[in-house]
Amino acid sequence: MKIETIILAAGQGSRMKSSLPKVLHPIAGSPMLEHVILSAQTLHARQTNAEGGLHVVIGYGADQVRDRLGNYAANWVEQKEQLGTGHAVKQAAPNCSQADIVLVLYGDVPLIQSTTLASLAAACNGERLALLTINLPNPSGYGRIVRDETGAIQAIVEDKDASSEQHAITEVNTGIMAIPGKRLTAWLENISCKNAQNEYYLTDIVAMAVAEGTAVVHAQPQTATEVQGVNNRAQQAKLERQLQRHIAEKLMASGVTLLDPNRLDVRGSLQAGNDVVIDINCVFEGDVVLEDGVQIGPNCILSNTRIGVGTRIKANSIIDASVIEADCDIGPFSRLRLGTHLADRAKIGNFVETKKAVIGVGSKINHLSYVGDAEIGVDVNVGAGTITCNYDRVNKLRTEIGDGAFIGSNTSLVAPLIVGAGATVGAGSTITHDIPEESLSVARGRQKNIEGWKRPEKKS
Repeated sequence: MKIETIILAAGQGSRMKSSLPKVLHPIAGSPMLEHVILSAQTLHARQTNAEGGLHVVIGYGADQVRDRLGNYAANWVEQKEQLGTGHAVKQAAPNCSQADIVLVLYGDVPLIQSTTLASLAAACNGERLALLTINLPNPSGYGRIVRDETGAIQAIVEDKDASSEQHAITEVNTGIMAIPGKRLTAWLENISCKNAQNEYYLTDIVAMAVAEGTAVVHAQPQTATEVQGVNNRAQQAKLERQLQRHIAEKLMASGVTLLDPNRLDVRGSLQAGNDVVIDINCVFEGDVVLEDGVQIGPNCILSNTRIGVGTRIKANSIIDASVIEADCDIGPFSRLRLGTHLADRAKIGNFVETKKAVIGVGSKINHLSYVGDAEIGVDVNVGAGTITCNYDRVNKLRTEIGDGAFIGSNTSLVAPLIVGAGATVGAGSTITHDIPEESLSVARGRQKNIEGWKRPEKKS
């Protein structure tokens, strides 16, 4: 059965008080609209022997939306005037003429699940108008689902138009619906804008379906969170925390220890093995993998990174686009940047920064150092205050340090440079030439002591 999905994403979202289109505001690090697109794509992928397309109706900030999400396979349809939901659907309807079912979703309802959409599509089955409804303890502000004495849906009555009896109804309309494709065009053509807002309301098709004898049915989401929309910053923050709590519960169910589930932020994908421990206020961005036994201290940020078995990351460390092998020790206050690769049992200590650095098995950079564009061998010790001088204002140049080398504290290694295996560099040196294996290199000014020297004094 062919399903076409229309996502309405044209509104400005004036209550967000932002120049950014509302649907681009993030939830868990991704634009709200992206969440909806992914749910729709998942539904389409699950439809056996089915074809279908995705159509996104955009308006305010259309170019921004396309620039941010144009990599998705979607038909981007521009609604130049925002004249209501019925008008918005009408912009995309010509692309859905061959559909059995047309799903209508909203770009500011980011947590809708593909399983719920599948249930809604099944309820429609190409023959019935299916509404996604939900029962709320406080339905104020929502359109009520009015049923007859047999329980059949008869109408949607907006909150401001409802009678006192209808105000007592707790089942409400979410706006999400599945429409028989063969009826879509005719129903859209008959929607009127003769109302207080002079807009075309998609919900008017409910009365049309009832009048012509088309059954109006319903499906419901598993949780109210799925159908909560975002109109302001407070609602955005509320959904953010609800989604993060859901992610935290899934992680704990898989065996992860979270020292405080309310202080976790996953802004992408986090895969965690057994016996992983995550302390408070940690942020995971992009695709992050934590293998068995990893321990993450408080206030750490990990982005697009894999952490190997048994590695310990101490407080306030930042790791981006790096690969960390087993049993490493990192931090506190370490920063591992793009292209860092730590072999087993490597150690990166406090206030150390690395970038495009390959660190060998058992090697240590313990304190206050910068190592960039470098390859460090096995069991190398890099002393405090060491820097690789890797940039000549034009090119990035490499430093190679062989197995077992010892780099004294406060050393500058001026690339391009090769430090041979087993070599030793004296503390305070500035090394500008290659060092042979098993050699000692000292490059610093000769010390001179002047006896009887007196410090300058201020003149009165």
